[in-house]
Amino acid sequence: MATERIGRVACPEQDPATRAHNFDEVCLGYTPEQAVLEAGRCLHCKNPRCVAACPVGVDIPDFIAAVKEGDNAKAADIIARDSTLPAVCGRVCPQETQCEGSCVLGVRFEPVAIGKLERYVADWARTNGYSTDVKAESNGHKVAVIGSGPAGLACASDLAKKGYEVTIFEALHKAGGVLQYGIPEFRLPKESVLAHEIGEVKALGVKIETDVIAGRTVTVDSLLDEEGFDAVFIGTGAGLPKFMGIPGENLNGVFSANEFLTRNNLMMAFRDDYATPIRAGHKAVVVGGGNVAMDAARTALRLGAQTSIVYRRSEVELPARKEEVHHAKQEGIELCLLTNPVEILDDGKGWVRGIRCIRMELGEPDERGRRSPVPVEGSEFDIECDTVIMALGTSPNPLIASTTKGLETTRKGGIVADNEGVTSRPGVFAGGDAVTGAATVILAMGAGRTAATAIDRYIKGLQAKEA
Repeated sequence: MATERIGRVACPEQDPATRAHNFDEVCLGYTPEQAVLEAGRCLHCKNPRCVAACPVGVDIPDFIAAVKEGDNAKAADIIARDSTLPAVCGRVCPQETQCEGSCVLGVRFEPVAIGKLERYVADWARTNGYSTDVKAESNGHKVAVIGSGPAGLACASDLAKKGYEVTIFEALHKAGGVLQYGIPEFRLPKESVLAHEIGEVKALGVKIETDVIAGRTVTVDSLLDEEGFDAVFIGTGAGLPKFMGIPGENLNGVFSANEFLTRNNLMMAFRDDYATPIRAGHKAVVVGGGNVAMDAARTALRLGAQTSIVYRRSEVELPARKEEVHHAKQEGIELCLLTNPVEILDDGKGWVRGIRCIRMELGEPDERGRRSPVPVEGSEFDIECDTVIMALGTSPNPLIASTTKGLETTRKGGIVADNEGVTSRPGVFAGGDAVTGAATVILAMGAGRTAATAIDRYIKGLQAKEA
């Protein structure tokens, strides 16, 4: 059968009516037969655009060729050269705008399902006990990594493979950062998938210390000046929530998406055997249109709330992944588009009773090329609800910057770093959302890898000077 005639192999999923009431993973993954069939669609381009579009540079054609041959171990080894978290990336990366978005086959047909194949390989390695990790001999140098999210894990892994003694400092009681607290269980299982991949990082010799608040328990200065670390990487993400500044945001029943998802994920609010419940209410409104908004809405739905999403632009401009929007609509979540909140309504007892919105229309494009929403005068209307979840983006926490001498930050609180992660403070590097603001898992990983290379070069430079 000719390659161009083979349609993209659909990945099995839970039925929408069933999954809307549980936190089991939505996508069930390829069978071996399905994976081989999908791998057979790859053209194995001589100049693969997909590799260039991958922020961590995975050799995509070669690992897919190994899958096609049925050599999953070889595929896992190829991916492991560049990716620390293949099972995570295969599930949550926006492949449609990165590797798959650059797939040559996608010009005329559907692109190869690169993400689904990466997930298949990683899941095969986990379930078959196949490890790609080899602990390197110590080179005698220590590096501290602050934050155990995707940037920190990627940076730590690359440094460990180079022989550095790496310690990750994590503020929460479980490692993983946004992977642990921000992404729902039905998209990324924690105890099986995430815990395993963090375990693979530990197998490289990386130490992880939890419940350590950088800026309080330790500081960048103390790590460098007192604890003998040669360099520090800051990968603390962007966990400070944003609000609209409209009346009623202080009412009971109003959450930031960060708070809502953290309590549900990290504190197991979705499980009856944990005493840390969260109030989703009877009717929930999520404000925002990104992936976090979809996650919050689909979580609220599973917790029993009739849920809708309010977004000020049209569906075309939704920043969330198309797959996530599709899944949300399948599950019965209503999209209230071209709609913007102006007030959260009080029931007279300090609780939410509804949200007042105004209709919008699209005007001229903004600085990013998206058409700017303009209010339609006199179009206000109310939506009845008892829960409002604000999913409007996040910014970096200023704690580390405020307690580190000589560390330059932007007006919005992000750490200033060059393309290699080098900051204004010698020996201090940064990457991921702590620098750019909220972005994607894979971009954070790419930044962590880049910084690891810069750290290696910095420490070797110090050695050369000492010699």
